[in-house]
Amino acid sequence: MKLVIVIYHRFSLWAAPDWFAERLKEKFSNLTVVNLKSYDDLERELPDTDILMTWSIRSDQITHARKLRWIHSPAAAVHGLMIPEVINGNVIVTNARDVHGPVVAEHAIALMFALSKRIPGAVRHQQKREWSQEQLWGEHPHPREIRGATLVVVGLGTIGREVARAAAALGMRVIAVRENPQKGSGPAHEVVGFAQLDHVLPLADFVVLAAPLTPETKTCFNAHRLAAMKRDAYLINVSRGALVDEPALIAALQSDSIGGAALDVFSEEPLPVSSPLWSLPNVLITPHSAALTDKQWDRHYALFSENVRRFKSGEPLLNVVDKQKGY
Repeated sequence: MKLVIVIYHRFSLWAAPDWFAERLKEKFSNLTVVNLKSYDDLERELPDTDILMTWSIRSDQITHARKLRWIHSPAAAVHGLMIPEVINGNVIVTNARDVHGPVVAEHAIALMFALSKRIPGAVRHQQKREWSQEQLWGEHPHPREIRGATLVVVGLGTIGREVARAAAALGMRVIAVRENPQKGSGPAHEVVGFAQLDHVLPLADFVVLAAPLTPETKTCFNAHRLAAMKRDAYLINVSRGALVDEPALIAALQSDSIGGAALDVFSEEPLPVSSPLWSLPNVLITPHSAALTDKQWDRHYALFSENVRRFKSGEPLLNVVDKQKGY
């Protein structure tokens, strides 16, 4: 059985460390592991590959992969794999949502605290050596409490559930928005379908986007939905930049139509230096760093090695993606 790993990235943490492949070889004696450092030799390796670990694949590459039965994405997102040949074929797709979900949720909660306590403004005043108590209180929105505030979390996958659980423990009222509300509210106090999103947005003090990117969710946070939010409400996006209509968000922030935003993901990354988002005082930017943790590859190994064991023994895999839905 052959596994090909090809997940090279310019950011070192996203690239598989050498020990990852070596540990798999030691654990599974009859597993051949090829850890490619670039995509240059992928076509040559694909004809006898059973398992592929990668971010994306092209249609012409799939034609070479005659033995391929399973693709694993080391990310929660799988849109780079959702080509017709994969969607309509027999290849199983899994993702790493359980690896990234808890730490991304922590980041979302941290952003919520930073916004509510006006931490970015305090840092700007600190850099000027200004004692800013009066200024921070006078700015819009005022510093506020988390306890008793209402959170609308859009998406109730691994990230959304963890955000809802933590927010509820902090004393927030949590309303979850998910595609299939009949699946339950999880740790949220209430759950509604996407069709009811416009009805719950006016209730939110904070909105956290934790939904997958699909044709239905792309730019779902447009001018209409931003206008439905309270003037002092905050938008937090730790999911996919394309969920938000960025020009509409910039306009809402410039006009103070909403309280502010904390953004970890963007429609174009790295965020261009020309983007107005950089200079808006009511925006907190983190550089797609919500998932960063020194435990990341240990978690990847725990999940993936368990799935390799299951794959070899014919057991159902963990984190299987619904290819028709794209998540």
